[in-house]
Amino acid sequence: MAGTLYLVPTPIGNLGDLSPRAAETLAAVDFIAAEDTRVSIKILNHLGLKKPMVSYYRHNTETSGPQILQRLLAGEDCALVTDAGTPAISDPGEELVALCVEAGVMVVSLPGPCALVTALAASGLPTGRFTFEGFLAMNKKNRREHLDSLRGETRTMVFYEAPHKLVATLSDLAETFGTDRRVALCRELTKLHEEVIRTTLGQALERYREQPPPRGEFVLVVEGAAPVEDAPALTLEQAVERVCILYQEQNLPMKDAARQVAAETGFQKKELYRLAVQR
Repeated sequence: MAGTLYLVPTPIGNLGDLSPRAAETLAAVDFIAAEDTRVSIKILNHLGLKKPMVSYYRHNTETSGPQILQRLLAGEDCALVTDAGTPAISDPGEELVALCVEAGVMVVSLPGPCALVTALAASGLPTGRFTFEGFLAMNKKNRREHLDSLRGETRTMVFYEAPHKLVATLSDLAETFGTDRRVALCRELTKLHEEVIRTTLGQALERYREQPPPRGEFVLVVEGAAPVEDAPALTLEQAVERVCILYQEQNLPMKDAARQVAAETGFQKKELYRLAVQR
Protein backbone atom coordinates (compact mmCIF):
# COMPACT_ATOMS: atom_id res chain seq x y z
CA MET A 1 0.00 0.00 0.00
CA ALA A 2 1.32 3.43 -0.94
CA GLY A 3 2.25 5.98 1.67
CA THR A 4 0.98 9.53 2.04
CA LEU A 5 2.52 12.86 1.08
CA TYR A 6 1.85 15.45 3.79
CA LEU A 7 2.17 19.14 2.93
CA VAL A 8 3.33 20.70 6.18
CA PRO A 9 3.37 24.52 6.45
CA THR A 10 6.28 25.96 8.40
CA PRO A 11 6.48 29.36 10.15
CA ILE A 12 7.18 32.40 7.97
CA GLY A 13 9.10 33.97 10.83
CA ASN A 14 7.69 33.11 14.24
CA LEU A 15 8.33 29.56 15.48
CA GLY A 16 5.27 29.89 17.69
CA ASP A 17 3.13 29.57 14.56
CA LEU A 18 4.09 25.92 14.06
CA SER A 19 0.89 24.03 14.84
CA PRO A 20 0.67 20.96 17.10
CA ARG A 21 -0.65 18.97 14.13
CA ALA A 22 2.34 20.01 12.02
CA ALA A 23 4.69 18.90 14.80
CA GLU A 24 2.87 15.57 15.17
CA THR A 25 3.04 14.96 11.43
CA LEU A 26 6.76 15.70 11.26
CA ALA A 27 7.28 13.26 14.12
CA ALA A 28 5.19 10.52 12.50
CA VAL A 29 6.43 10.45 8.89
CA ASP A 30 9.24 8.22 7.66
CA PHE A 31 11.20 11.03 6.02
CA ILE A 32 11.05 14.74 5.21
CA ALA A 33 11.53 16.38 1.82
CA ALA A 34 12.92 19.86 2.46
CA GLU A 35 13.66 22.87 0.29
CA ASP A 36 16.83 23.45 2.32
CA THR A 37 17.78 20.84 4.90
CA ARG A 38 19.92 23.41 6.75
CA VAL A 39 16.80 25.50 7.39
CA SER A 40 14.51 22.58 8.21
CA ILE A 41 16.97 21.08 10.70
CA LYS A 42 16.42 24.15 12.89
CA ILE A 43 12.71 23.34 13.12
CA LEU A 44 13.45 19.70 13.90
CA ASN A 45 15.93 20.75 16.60
CA HIS A 46 13.27 23.08 18.03
CA LEU A 47 10.92 20.11 18.25
CA GLY A 48 13.59 17.72 19.50
CA LEU A 49 13.17 15.46 16.45
CA LYS A 50 15.60 13.52 14.32
CA LYS A 51 14.32 12.50 10.91
CA PRO A 52 15.91 11.44 7.62
CA MET A 53 15.74 14.32 5.15
CA VAL A 54 16.11 14.62 1.39
CA SER A 55 16.50 17.80 -0.61
CA TYR A 56 13.67 18.89 -2.91
CA TYR A 57 14.08 22.32 -4.46
CA ARG A 58 13.64 24.19 -7.75
CA HIS A 59 16.75 22.87 -9.46
CA ASN A 60 16.48 19.16 -8.60
CA THR A 61 12.77 18.44 -9.05
CA GLU A 62 13.33 16.26 -12.13
CA THR A 63 15.53 13.83 -10.19
CA SER A 64 14.37 14.21 -6.60
CA GLY A 65 10.63 14.18 -7.39
CA PRO A 66 10.55 10.68 -8.94
CA GLN A 67 12.81 9.36 -6.17
CA ILE A 68 10.43 10.65 -3.50
CA LEU A 69 7.48 9.22 -5.42
CA GLN A 70 9.09 5.78 -5.54
CA ARG A 71 9.53 5.80 -1.77
CA LEU A 72 5.90 6.83 -1.35
CA LEU A 73 4.77 4.04 -3.68
CA ALA A 74 6.84 1.62 -1.57
CA GLY A 75 4.75 2.56 1.46
CA GLU A 76 6.73 5.31 3.19
CA ASP A 77 5.08 8.51 4.42
CA CYS A 78 6.74 11.82 3.55
CA ALA A 79 6.34 15.38 4.85
CA LEU A 80 7.10 18.11 2.31
CA VAL A 81 8.28 21.39 3.82
CA THR A 82 9.59 24.66 2.40
CA ASP A 83 11.92 27.13 4.08
CA ALA A 84 8.84 29.11 5.15
CA GLY A 85 5.14 28.93 4.47
CA THR A 86 2.87 26.46 2.72
CA PRO A 87 4.36 23.94 0.28
CA ALA A 88 3.18 24.02 -3.35
CA ILE A 89 2.16 27.71 -3.19
CA SER A 90 4.57 29.62 -5.48
CA ASP A 91 6.80 26.64 -4.82
CA PRO A 92 8.07 23.60 -6.78
CA GLY A 93 6.10 21.40 -4.41
CA GLU A 94 3.24 21.75 -6.87
CA GLU A 95 5.17 19.48 -9.26
CA LEU A 96 5.58 16.78 -6.61
CA VAL A 97 1.88 17.00 -5.75
CA ALA A 98 1.02 16.58 -9.45
CA LEU A 99 3.28 13.50 -9.64
CA CYS A 100 1.58 11.97 -6.61
CA VAL A 101 -1.92 12.70 -7.85
CA GLU A 102 -1.12 11.13 -11.22
CA ALA A 103 0.30 8.03 -9.49
CA GLY A 104 -2.66 7.71 -7.12
CA VAL A 105 -0.68 8.59 -3.98
CA MET A 106 -2.73 10.29 -1.26
CA VAL A 107 -1.86 13.95 -0.62
CA VAL A 108 -2.86 15.56 2.68
CA SER A 109 -2.50 19.34 3.00
CA LEU A 110 -2.27 20.78 6.49
CA PRO A 111 -3.48 24.36 7.10
CA GLY A 112 -0.96 26.83 8.41
CA PRO A 113 1.29 29.82 7.77
CA CYS A 114 1.09 31.45 4.34
CA ALA A 115 2.57 34.88 3.63
CA LEU A 116 0.07 35.87 0.95
CA VAL A 117 -2.97 35.26 3.18
CA THR A 118 -1.33 36.94 6.17
CA ALA A 119 -0.49 40.04 4.11
CA LEU A 120 -3.87 40.19 2.37
CA ALA A 121 -5.75 40.05 5.65
CA ALA A 122 -3.71 42.96 7.09
CA SER A 123 -3.66 45.08 3.92
CA GLY A 124 -6.87 47.03 4.44
CA LEU A 125 -7.75 46.35 0.78
CA PRO A 126 -10.73 44.29 -0.44
CA THR A 127 -10.28 40.59 0.33
CA GLY A 128 -13.50 39.12 -1.08
CA ARG A 129 -11.88 38.48 -4.46
CA PHE A 130 -8.16 38.50 -5.12
CA THR A 131 -5.55 37.09 -7.49
CA PHE A 132 -2.15 35.78 -6.42
CA GLU A 133 0.51 36.64 -8.99
CA GLY A 134 3.61 35.38 -7.17
CA PHE A 135 7.03 36.66 -8.25
CA LEU A 136 7.25 38.72 -11.42
CA ALA A 137 9.61 37.37 -14.09
CA MET A 138 13.12 38.82 -14.25
CA ASN A 139 12.97 38.83 -18.06
CA LYS A 140 11.74 42.30 -19.07
CA LYS A 141 9.54 41.08 -21.91
CA ASN A 142 7.79 38.43 -19.79
CA ARG A 143 7.51 40.86 -16.90
CA ARG A 144 5.86 43.50 -19.11
CA GLU A 145 3.45 40.97 -20.64
CA HIS A 146 2.47 39.77 -17.18
CA LEU A 147 1.72 43.27 -15.92
CA ASP A 148 -0.02 44.35 -19.13
CA SER A 149 -2.39 41.40 -18.77
CA LEU A 150 -3.44 42.81 -15.38
CA ARG A 151 -4.25 46.37 -16.48
CA GLY A 152 -7.99 45.83 -16.25
CA GLU A 153 -7.90 43.47 -13.24
CA THR A 154 -10.50 44.58 -10.68
CA ARG A 155 -9.55 42.07 -7.99
CA THR A 156 -6.93 42.83 -5.35
CA MET A 157 -3.55 41.58 -6.59
CA VAL A 158 -0.86 39.97 -4.43
CA PHE A 159 2.81 39.83 -5.47
CA TYR A 160 5.96 38.49 -3.83
CA GLU A 161 9.20 40.43 -4.21
CA ALA A 162 12.80 40.32 -2.99
CA PRO A 163 14.13 43.48 -1.29
CA HIS A 164 16.85 44.17 -3.89
CA LYS A 165 14.22 44.28 -6.67
CA LEU A 166 11.62 46.29 -4.74
CA VAL A 167 12.25 49.69 -6.35
CA ALA A 168 12.26 48.30 -9.89
CA THR A 169 9.01 46.45 -9.22
CA LEU A 170 7.31 49.46 -7.66
CA SER A 171 8.34 51.48 -10.70
CA ASP A 172 6.83 48.90 -13.06
CA LEU A 173 3.65 48.67 -11.00
CA ALA A 174 3.25 52.45 -10.89
CA GLU A 175 3.81 52.69 -14.64
CA THR A 176 1.21 49.99 -15.29
CA PHE A 177 -1.49 50.84 -12.74
CA GLY A 178 -0.84 54.53 -12.02
CA THR A 179 0.88 56.26 -9.13
CA ASP A 180 -2.40 56.77 -7.22
CA ARG A 181 -3.20 53.05 -6.97
CA ARG A 182 -3.28 51.92 -3.33
CA VAL A 183 -0.78 49.33 -2.11
CA ALA A 184 0.15 47.65 1.15
CA LEU A 185 3.83 46.75 1.50
CA CYS A 186 4.17 43.92 4.02
CA ARG A 187 7.64 43.07 5.31
CA GLU A 188 9.06 40.72 7.96
CA LEU A 189 5.59 39.31 8.65
CA THR A 190 5.23 37.60 12.06
CA LYS A 191 8.79 38.64 12.98
CA LEU A 192 10.03 41.14 15.57
CA HIS A 193 10.27 44.01 13.06
CA GLU A 194 7.03 43.28 11.19
CA GLU A 195 5.95 46.24 9.09
CA VAL A 196 2.86 46.99 7.00
CA ILE A 197 2.96 50.25 5.05
CA ARG A 198 -0.36 51.30 3.51
CA THR A 199 0.18 53.96 0.85
CA THR A 200 0.06 54.48 -2.93
CA LEU A 201 2.42 53.11 -5.55
CA GLY A 202 3.79 56.58 -6.25
CA GLN A 203 4.43 57.36 -2.59
CA ALA A 204 5.96 53.93 -2.01
CA LEU A 205 8.34 54.47 -4.92
CA GLU A 206 9.43 57.84 -3.51
CA ARG A 207 9.90 56.30 -0.07
CA TYR A 208 12.30 53.57 -1.18
CA ARG A 209 13.94 55.08 -4.28
CA GLU A 210 16.77 56.86 -2.42
CA GLN A 211 17.24 54.28 0.33
CA PRO A 212 19.45 51.19 0.50
CA PRO A 213 17.48 47.99 -0.18
CA PRO A 214 15.39 47.16 2.90
CA ARG A 215 15.80 43.86 4.69
CA GLY A 216 13.26 41.07 4.46
CA GLU A 217 11.06 39.62 1.75
CA PHE A 218 8.05 41.70 0.69
CA VAL A 219 4.45 40.87 -0.04
CA LEU A 220 2.87 43.63 -2.13
CA VAL A 221 -0.90 43.84 -2.00
CA VAL A 222 -2.13 46.08 -4.81
CA GLU A 223 -5.61 47.53 -5.20
CA GLY A 224 -7.52 46.34 -8.25
CA ALA A 225 -8.83 48.62 -10.99
CA ALA A 226 -12.11 50.42 -10.37
CA PRO A 227 -14.93 48.53 -12.12
CA VAL A 228 -16.44 50.28 -15.11
CA GLU A 229 -20.05 50.91 -14.15
CA ASP A 230 -22.91 51.77 -16.43
CA ALA A 231 -20.61 51.92 -19.44
CA PRO A 232 -22.47 51.70 -22.75
CA ALA A 233 -22.20 48.30 -24.41
CA LEU A 234 -19.79 48.21 -27.33
CA THR A 235 -20.57 46.68 -30.68
CA LEU A 236 -18.20 44.05 -32.05
CA GLU A 237 -16.78 46.66 -34.43
CA GLN A 238 -16.15 49.08 -31.56
CA ALA A 239 -14.54 46.33 -29.48
CA VAL A 240 -12.17 45.47 -32.33
CA GLU A 241 -11.34 49.17 -32.66
CA ARG A 242 -10.46 49.28 -28.96
CA VAL A 243 -8.13 46.29 -29.40
CA CYS A 244 -6.35 48.17 -32.21
CA ILE A 245 -6.04 51.31 -30.08
CA LEU A 246 -4.50 49.38 -27.18
CA TYR A 247 -2.11 47.73 -29.63
CA GLN A 248 -1.10 50.84 -31.58
CA GLU A 249 -1.19 53.59 -28.97
CA GLN A 250 -0.34 51.78 -25.73
CA ASN A 251 2.04 49.19 -27.22
CA LEU A 252 0.07 46.34 -25.69
CA PRO A 253 0.70 43.02 -27.48
CA MET A 254 -2.24 42.16 -29.73
CA LYS A 255 -3.10 39.00 -27.81
CA ASP A 256 -3.07 40.87 -24.50
CA ALA A 257 -5.16 43.68 -25.97
CA ALA A 258 -7.70 41.16 -27.21
CA ARG A 259 -7.73 39.45 -23.82
CA GLN A 260 -8.33 42.74 -22.00
CA VAL A 261 -11.14 43.87 -24.30
CA ALA A 262 -12.72 40.42 -24.12
CA ALA A 263 -12.80 40.72 -20.33
CA GLU A 264 -14.33 44.20 -20.58
CA THR A 265 -16.96 43.44 -23.23
CA GLY A 266 -17.77 39.74 -23.13
CA PHE A 267 -16.78 39.15 -26.76
CA GLN A 268 -14.61 36.12 -27.53
CA LYS A 269 -10.88 36.83 -27.35
CA LYS A 270 -10.15 34.70 -30.44
CA GLU A 271 -12.76 36.57 -32.50
CA LEU A 272 -11.44 39.97 -31.42
CA TYR A 273 -7.86 38.94 -32.19
CA ARG A 274 -8.79 37.49 -35.60
CA LEU A 275 -10.62 40.63 -36.70
CA ALA A 276 -7.98 42.99 -35.31
CA VAL A 277 -5.08 41.36 -37.16
CA GLN A 278 -7.06 41.63 -40.43
CA ARG A 279 -7.08 45.43 -40.22
